[in-house]
Amino acid sequence: MDPFSYVANADTQVIADLYEAYKQDPNSVDSSWRDFFKGFDFSQTWLGEGAPAGAVSADSSHVQKEMAVISLIKAFRSRGHLLSKTNPVRERKDRKPRLDLADYSLSDVDLDTVFQAGSFMGLGAVTLRTIQAALHKIYAGSVGFEYSYIRDVQQKEWLRNKIEKEALSFKPTFEEKKHILQKMNEAVVFENFLGTKYLGQKRFGLEGGESTIAGLDAIINVAADAGVKEAMIGMAHRGRLNVLANIMHKSYEAIFDGFEGNVPNEIHGDGDVKYHLGYSSKHISPKGSEISLKLAPNPSHLEAVNPLVEGFCRASADAHYNGDYDKVLPILIHGDAAVAGQGIVYEVTQMAKLKGYGTGGTIHFVINNQVGFTTDFEDARSAIYCTDVAKIIDAPVFHVNGDDPEAVVFVSRMAAEYRQEFNRDVFVDMVCYRRNGHNESDEPRFTQPTLYANITNHPNPREVYTQQLIKNGEIEAKLAEEMDSAFKAELQARLDMVKQKVSPPYVPLKLDNRWSALRFSNETDFDSSPKTAISKEVIDSVAKALTSLPKGFTALKQIEKVIADRKGYFEKGQLNWATAELLAYGSLLLEGKPVRLSGQDVQRGTFSHRHVVLHDANTNENYNSLNHIKEGQEQAQIYNSLLSEYGVLGFEFGYALANPDALVIWEAQFGDFANGAQTMIDQFVSSHESKWGTQNGLVMLLPHGYEGQGPEHSNARPERFLQLAAENNMIVANLTTPANIFHALRRQLTWDFRKPLVVMSPKSIFRHPKVVSPIEEFTKGKFQEVIGDSYADKAKVKKVLLCSGKVYFDLLDRQEKDKRKDVAIVRLEQLHPFPTKQVDAELAKYKGADVYFVQEEPENMGYWSYVIREFGWSKFKGLVARKKSASPATGFLKVHGVEQANLINKAFE
Repeated sequence: MDPFSYVANADTQVIADLYEAYKQDPNSVDSSWRDFFKGFDFSQTWLGEGAPAGAVSADSSHVQKEMAVISLIKAFRSRGHLLSKTNPVRERKDRKPRLDLADYSLSDVDLDTVFQAGSFMGLGAVTLRTIQAALHKIYAGSVGFEYSYIRDVQQKEWLRNKIEKEALSFKPTFEEKKHILQKMNEAVVFENFLGTKYLGQKRFGLEGGESTIAGLDAIINVAADAGVKEAMIGMAHRGRLNVLANIMHKSYEAIFDGFEGNVPNEIHGDGDVKYHLGYSSKHISPKGSEISLKLAPNPSHLEAVNPLVEGFCRASADAHYNGDYDKVLPILIHGDAAVAGQGIVYEVTQMAKLKGYGTGGTIHFVINNQVGFTTDFEDARSAIYCTDVAKIIDAPVFHVNGDDPEAVVFVSRMAAEYRQEFNRDVFVDMVCYRRNGHNESDEPRFTQPTLYANITNHPNPREVYTQQLIKNGEIEAKLAEEMDSAFKAELQARLDMVKQKVSPPYVPLKLDNRWSALRFSNETDFDSSPKTAISKEVIDSVAKALTSLPKGFTALKQIEKVIADRKGYFEKGQLNWATAELLAYGSLLLEGKPVRLSGQDVQRGTFSHRHVVLHDANTNENYNSLNHIKEGQEQAQIYNSLLSEYGVLGFEFGYALANPDALVIWEAQFGDFANGAQTMIDQFVSSHESKWGTQNGLVMLLPHGYEGQGPEHSNARPERFLQLAAENNMIVANLTTPANIFHALRRQLTWDFRKPLVVMSPKSIFRHPKVVSPIEEFTKGKFQEVIGDSYADKAKVKKVLLCSGKVYFDLLDRQEKDKRKDVAIVRLEQLHPFPTKQVDAELAKYKGADVYFVQEEPENMGYWSYVIREFGWSKFKGLVARKKSASPATGFLKVHGVEQANLINKAFE
């Protein structure tokens, strides 16, 4: 809240008190009041008895009017955006802004009265007419500024000074105007040309919103000149081809190739439509500053790419610039309906100021065409503005008329400057229109007949700007025509396969080069896992760090026991799950590979097993033992996340997409909650390599297992991941030994390719006495896709139980209790890619035995459908599972116990 708003209708004593405070310390009052007091000698106007001899006290009614004018100024700062002329094709709705003179006990009679209140906005003592004109020009013109809700005084004052000084004086030079017109030419003619040459083809054009190109160009140039080295853009399909051509410098030949339907010579996977593809390029600003640009590939799922961009930029800043976020800029381009309607926008916005997810501020650019597919904006949101989500993090919003390219450039520059100054998010809401329907074959008049009656005869933004320049005498019509003709000729030359002028060559960055050193996988890569063992010396180094606390650190008694138990595991040479997991992280850090783990409870672990980040009992200071193994090691970032699945998984996917040398892990609190991120799983994790030819080594740890905790805490839905599994696109596993989680994690960065790893991780078996692995399995072993039986007698075996995950221990308990040497239990640790050779090798030991598949999940869930698809039905005698069910598990512990006992009994019949 503005601490000075109460003076709007205050009495003279309040003003006098403010003045006294100002005299004692000018910085103790708001900067607007400082300007006011500088030019107003209170001692001679209204301080009465304290005035010097001969002074005349000001008329009290004038004093009240001074205050009224100040209230008017403050009201315009707060609500002037409600009057702004930001809509190019229809009148804005009357939001009752209360900005008339009469609302402040003023009238036309006062217009020529000089008010010192003009100093409140830097004008000095001027007439009310001048003040009112300035307010309308600044706050009710082509731009509507929203910033009065910002609680940081420094940020608000910076914005106010910038807005009120530069909005009045902004006048681009002739060369700058020519550059803006050039970008408008490029945008408009590109769309016209594609619409003419490829009539009826979908391209999700930018017609009506072409000022986007001028705005993005301004953002990138200002950012580059301010020291930004990399920018990544995330956007949907609207205007994407235009951005590729006119911002990313993608060759027109390549874009036209997509329209011709040609398949690229080199393609990995199935590919994607032309308006989903990503791109990398280099840009040089007019002042000569270089910046690397990336456009993230995206699905049609609106806003889904947002967390990916944030994670990618975070990783780039960490790897290239030692966490200096001034060097890396995320730019998110939204649609108005999507930014208001998609929940992922809220999740990502909440990340903006968090230690684990901040990226130094994002520039949000909204292409607000006032329609969502066929839905009017009145039906698309309850808020006045589509950008109202910005207010949750005190981000300023600049609403701007898309038909005024100079205004778009003005606010775009300001947005880039604000972001660099404060490392905070900022929104540009460019109100424009969509010349065609949702795509070029849609008929928008079915649902918006009156709006499209306006749009049909409305000139495009370039025509509007050109006519304005000609009218003002700033550019000759002939020059505009020449620029238009030259660009059309260049496009025709591209289509005719004439060699294109070379754009600045892209220079790969360090992480780009690391990706280039990797390859795509092939079938033989999964015949056997690579060596991932480590030396005893490395184990000892990591063990020392994991079992030591810094001097002066006060640990809770429970933590002292955790540390003591951990030390005991290393001394005995038998490691439990949590210790093996931390050993994997520590060994990778010593090899120069960063580790990042996030999720809702990852520092402690949902099941209080990990305890990787400890908290001092007295000071709450954090201590991450993994970062204290030796000097100069890589760092582990372990962050408890905001309560989000969709956004956080997307962020970590983006981080892993950027850095192939980082082990990046997202852990769900329970695996059941992973379906809150199903869009990320379907559109990115499982399919990105096939669609876009990208690789990603993200790890997903999804606690899974039936222990009677009910339908929302039992099942990570492995069947869904296995349904998505094909073409070796990802690793799906359900592991039962500490050594295997150790090797699985290290294998992620040992392979010379990258695959997502999805683990149905344990819950109850974290503390199972048999879930330990000897130290030799860490110094000599490697990942085991299949683990055979070590209890049964091969010669006596008549039944083989093939299973995966926690149910193995329930089966093992019965096997040993009943001394069933005639039943062998084989563990399927890796489900996809299916380890056919390893399974065949195990089953070959038991010739003539009946093979059953056992799962504790219902028959219509779990692994069964996948296993028979990959391994064949004929090899099995049958299935042992819970009955088919709509719900994953019963909510009654006693019923669970009966079901589990029946399942085990059936397996050993």
